[in-house]
Amino acid sequence: MSSPVVLITGALTGIGRATAVAFAKKGAKVVVAGRRDEAGKALVKELRSFGSEAEFINADVRKEDDVRALVDKTVARFGRLDVAVNNAGTEGQVGPITDQTAESYAATFDTNVLGVILSMKHEVRVMKGQRSGSIINISSTYGHEAAAGSSVYVGSKHAVEDMPKSVATRAPSSRPAVSTATAQWRSSSPAMQISSRSVATSRRTPIYRTA
Repeated sequence: MSSPVVLITGALTGIGRATAVAFAKKGAKVVVAGRRDEAGKALVKELRSFGSEAEFINADVRKEDDVRALVDKTVARFGRLDVAVNNAGTEGQVGPITDQTAESYAATFDTNVLGVILSMKHEVRVMKGQRSGSIINISSTYGHEAAAGSSVYVGSKHAVEDMPKSVATRAPSSRPAVSTATAQWRSSSPAMQISSRSVATSRRTPIYRTA
């Protein structure tokens, strides 16, 4: 497909922004999502300068109504959804486990885990209907390693690493394909690098298996 429709959450800074720019430069139609209107409008202006058809939609991935509307508005604008990059995330409260609270847990897991669950739910809903698509969940090296003082964040990223495996085992023969991409800091460069790691179980098997 020469101009895929790409939806990116957490798109206004960092990895999400870089991903949006990269897709726009390749000619994709890009929908960027975030919670800051002015930053979103500025990013869309930049993406359009590359010749991309781009739109900003204000959405909070912690709220299902927002996520449902985000996906539906994307399809209403461009007619389909080919690629979804679930990048919205937060580091949360850093510190020892004795400093963590139910509130600090919720603040991290609501964005990093619930946000991914809700996003995949509605992305799969659309992609199943069109019988094609690819979902990429942005994780971290802490999704398969430990880090002092980051127990809640590490737990959330382990969830992001493993949840797609279960979703992928039930992806339809026509897709969507579900995978994770791990954000890594390389010692030789201050820039954040992405190394894609497709989930081993991301295979073309039915989303809803018959009994």
